[in-house]
Amino acid sequence: MRMRRLLSVPFRRGLSSTAAADPSLASSAEHAYRLLRRHHSDPQRLAAALSASARPDHDHPALFLSLLESLSKAGHVATAEQLVEELQPRIPLSLRHYTALLYGWCRQGKLDEAKHVLARMKAADVALDVVAFNTLLAGFVADGRFEDAFELAREMERRGCPPNAVSYTTLMQGLGARGRVDEAMRVFGYEFLDAMSREGLRVDAAVYHGFFIAHEKKEQLEECLELMERMTECRCPPDLKIYNVVIRLSCKLGETKQAMALWNGMENGGLSPGVDTFAIMVGGLVGQGALIEACSYFKDMAGRGLFVAPQYGVLKDLLNALVRDEKLELAKDVWECIVSKGCELNVSAWTIWIHALYAKKHVKEACLYCFDMLEAGLMPQPDTFAKLMKGLKKLYNRQIAAEITEKVRKMAEERHVSFKMYKRRGVRDLEEKPKAKRRRGQKKSSRRQSGHGQSSRNAELSDASDEEEFSG
Repeated sequence: MRMRRLLSVPFRRGLSSTAAADPSLASSAEHAYRLLRRHHSDPQRLAAALSASARPDHDHPALFLSLLESLSKAGHVATAEQLVEELQPRIPLSLRHYTALLYGWCRQGKLDEAKHVLARMKAADVALDVVAFNTLLAGFVADGRFEDAFELAREMERRGCPPNAVSYTTLMQGLGARGRVDEAMRVFGYEFLDAMSREGLRVDAAVYHGFFIAHEKKEQLEECLELMERMTECRCPPDLKIYNVVIRLSCKLGETKQAMALWNGMENGGLSPGVDTFAIMVGGLVGQGALIEACSYFKDMAGRGLFVAPQYGVLKDLLNALVRDEKLELAKDVWECIVSKGCELNVSAWTIWIHALYAKKHVKEACLYCFDMLEAGLMPQPDTFAKLMKGLKKLYNRQIAAEITEKVRKMAEERHVSFKMYKRRGVRDLEEKPKAKRRRGQKKSSRRQSGHGQSSRNAELSDASDEEEFSG
């Protein structure tokens, strides 16, 4: 069905205005339309049905052009070429005819055939425009044939049709996507930006995103900063995606001051950080142990109303790091900021906070926040309840245990949940989760030993003797 649409819709659209003024053409066009729909899945029968011997009225210039474009877009380029071979003696081919064939062959990845079309155009003394050149250029880049692409760009210069912004963008994005940043810079250099600016060609910052990604993989921070500076000088300032990449790389390399300087430059340039930018900054600062700064950015995110459920991983990392570093008051301040700003707090958010406190033996504080959770009408997860009961038993604090138990029992009854089954599940989860984490840690350890490598962040999973932090 999709192929039939590809054949019929462009065809009818291309003929609608011309056929309206010519009844005979309208009849021929309608018949050709029906042939396209009937034989769309059989190229040979389609070619036979559309041949000049079967339908001599197809030599009408408008009908011929529409057929050619429709067939090329649908992938029936061979059929289009047969039609050209039959009708070309009577109908000279224009730039638009050749461009349709170029597009069809390039779309199929048959670039040698496309180059042959280019040679035919040259032989027919048809002047190419930048659209035709860019069509073939995009085909070379998509197929990874960059030498041919560079040669074509030079030919564009020789023919008096110099590459435009689309040409350069196609080349640079293709090289960047394949991680060939060094080659792109060797071919173009940063002077490319200056040349584009002098010629009045506007370059979108998104063109360079692939280059920054490649620099990030190679941990080339200086190269990123230099490219950002040149982009700004050439009136093509970096966009938010580029800032995200460079800030993430800065944090990864421990250059937290550079990351914060980039942040300030981003805001001074009129860009407003989004959820992803905040998540990258907070996560990067936590990873480098800059917890006070991380708290500041997190509270800014909450204050702007950007803290929502998908960022709970950032919350977990921050709170666990603060509690682990014995910055309990700072962790409480972060939590109070979330509450006071009216951010969405579901069971997962409360569980992250309560488990973070419990993991470092702050059992009484965890219980107090559990009361707040219950007051908010949220029922704790079964393993959260089991953790608190276990911790209170060690502290011989039966009164708090009884109060929490009574509140949870009433909540279970309101939700038609068996409190007995709820307790059993909590105990089972408490026993099974450490075992599952230990197994995962052992698997990761064995993969490290076999050379597969593993992030050091997950090393704590192998220690099952300590109380585990909530993994949400």
